[in-house]
Amino acid sequence: MGSNAIYGVLLFAFSLSLSSLVSGAATARAFTPSFDFGTTKVRGVNLGGWLVLEPWITPSLFEGLSSNIIDELTFCTYQDSLAAMDTLNKHWDTWITEADFEQISNAGLNHVRIPVGYWAFEKLEQEQYIQGQFLYLNKSIGWAEKHNLKVIIDLHGAPGSQNGYDHSGHNTSDPTWDIGPGNIDVTRAVINQLVSMYHNNPVVSAISTLNEPKPDKARNSTYMLDKLKTFYYDSYGNIRYPDQWTQSNTAVILSDAFQGLAYWRDQGFMASPSSYQGVIMDTHKYQMFTDQDVAKTDQDHIKAACQSSVELTQTTLWTIVGEWSAAASDCAPHLNGRSTGARYDGTFRGSSASARSCQGLTGDAADFSDAYKRFLFEYWEAQASTYEHATLGWIAWTWKTERADEWSYQAGLKNGWIKRIQNKTATTYEDAKVFPDPAVCGKLLASAPGRFESRSYVGLMLGVLSVMYVQGLLW
Repeated sequence: MGSNAIYGVLLFAFSLSLSSLVSGAATARAFTPSFDFGTTKVRGVNLGGWLVLEPWITPSLFEGLSSNIIDELTFCTYQDSLAAMDTLNKHWDTWITEADFEQISNAGLNHVRIPVGYWAFEKLEQEQYIQGQFLYLNKSIGWAEKHNLKVIIDLHGAPGSQNGYDHSGHNTSDPTWDIGPGNIDVTRAVINQLVSMYHNNPVVSAISTLNEPKPDKARNSTYMLDKLKTFYYDSYGNIRYPDQWTQSNTAVILSDAFQGLAYWRDQGFMASPSSYQGVIMDTHKYQMFTDQDVAKTDQDHIKAACQSSVELTQTTLWTIVGEWSAAASDCAPHLNGRSTGARYDGTFRGSSASARSCQGLTGDAADFSDAYKRFLFEYWEAQASTYEHATLGWIAWTWKTERADEWSYQAGLKNGWIKRIQNKTATTYEDAKVFPDPAVCGKLLASAPGRFESRSYVGLMLGVLSVMYVQGLLW
């Protein structure tokens, strides 16, 4: 796209925004969130592995246990309950503390996303989950307030499992959230509990209704999607209108359910700004969970991140990238499930990827080469800048890990591939920090003109239009 065309798109955007202002479309909306979504970028980090166990984040908790203990449900079921309770209490006490919130704030971030399972609030009769997480969730709200952070509470696990992954609490090949008796009702009840506790709390900027629900194509993906849409509509009403008449200012975050943003746009889902306010679609961007992704070169990963602006603007809703990482391989032990191998090195069952060595790609950053650290830095920069241009912002996965530094925001800060945000209120990633190098995606544009260049500029222009839209300046 030439400079004249780019100028024309910008002029068109400006004329539309001016027209909407003149016609009164900029009338103040009823939704006045405690965080200025659409103006100040969301820059945050997930507190993974804390209130929902994940074997790859804290493998020490699973060492020495039976091989059939693969998630939090089996952790609580297949060992002595007192031993499990003691381990969990020590873990909750130490894995995340107020000191972590202070570090996160000092890193220039403005949000934490806190995953929590339904079992912290409601327990099915046949299940042996151990409770106690709510006390720590509540304590964390106070820490966030003290250190000038906002909190997104994320319902990470639902009854029957919404995706079959261990981070739902139950690693299973047969997730039954959408078909198990009462599962959706229990999930709705948990959302209502969260609303009753936090809808008047300005620290809690949003409630994320359900993390990564995954329709089962083998069973009937349409059936689950229909159930999910109904659950989303119910959750919107319960969060935004907690007493049916008074509106809350808590944003409602909905997962794209692995369907892509265009799917929800084409469905016209909650598309009317006058009827649905404060709705944010959450999409997660990882490049390591397919054979095709792990086969990419470092430059392929970076280029894909830069080009993702096109996909990220295919929406009529506010959008956020709620999970992403500098990691580009699935080499971290247990990432695909406890004692399950990796696609990258060919040890994952069913993988057809060409096996390569995981040595030097995971573990302690002290063992990472300078070239690998440089890649982590450039890949991080490419993603962060792209997500900021195309969406409301981003929340990285995850704050800390025991033995997989490539995934750790804390380790990235310590070892230099993640830079401290210098200006929390900056409207662009480039202005938010001191960064001596040219933007990574800009360097790729300069070195690879042609189709990549035009697609990226189109993505950037679409990003400009989408940001203007979510701010109420268009249409």
